[in-house]
Amino acid sequence: MGDLPEVVLLDFWVSPFGLRCRVALAEKGVAYEYREQDLLNKSELLLRSNPVHKKIPVLLHGGRAICESLVIVQYIDEAWPDTAPLLPRDDPYARAQARFWADYIDKKIYDCQTRLWKLKGKVQEQAKKDMIEVFTTLESELGDKPYFGGDNFGFVDIALVPFTCRFFAYEKLGGFSIEENCPKIVAWAKLCKERESVAKVLPDPDKVFEFIQFLQSKFGAK
Repeated sequence: MGDLPEVVLLDFWVSPFGLRCRVALAEKGVAYEYREQDLLNKSELLLRSNPVHKKIPVLLHGGRAICESLVIVQYIDEAWPDTAPLLPRDDPYARAQARFWADYIDKKIYDCQTRLWKLKGKVQEQAKKDMIEVFTTLESELGDKPYFGGDNFGFVDIALVPFTCRFFAYEKLGGFSIEENCPKIVAWAKLCKERESVAKVLPDPDKVFEFIQFLQSKFGAK
């Protein structure tokens, strides 16, 4: 793919999926070039790198493209194995459980949040209830552990933590408090944000809310 740097991330600043990759790369201490993408005018490099879905994020490593955020995070963990393991190395069951919960996050949260900003009335109220149920389920899995994998920040934490910069938007749009409903999830989010890998990549919640308001004005129910 031409004279690309060794590691390149094609991404969009507010994407929770791209943020996963950026947190994982930071945890591993991998140097990379960040290339912001215009999603309304997709670059030739993005279209060539992800011809199937034509979406960000895409990780380019040695000119080869890896697509889909959870696949990318697992690739990062395997390609740079000597630092900060993200999945348990010697426990297949624990790895399977981590993948299960990351998949649960993928299937549930984005759908709930989209309905929350896009819809109105009873269907929006249902989206709020569904979101609280998802966070309650995740809180039950977290239990009294500092991180989802126990004492170590890992795969499930990386899957979920990008959505924490959207908590403010969820609360504003839905008229509810995540902390009142799921205090352990909020405490976990605060602990994660103490990590440099998280703090330096998550965008400001106010700016995220402004972006979601923009989406709502363009594509939301009138």
